[in-house]
Amino acid sequence: MITVLVISIIVILIVLALSVLTIGKGYSYKHTVDPVDPLPEDEGEKEEPEK
Repeated sequence: MITVLVISIIVILIVLALSVLTIGKGYSYKHTVDPVDPLPEDEGEKEEPEK
């Protein structure tokens, strides 16, 4: 009975450690955003609304 309890606690600690490592790695990841291509300002003025 004690053996099962000890093995269970060891498995729980391993899963907890892996979870903490994974979360820490996710928070330290450097996210990047692609730059937005600027639209020419006069292009929007050329369009006329349909009548």
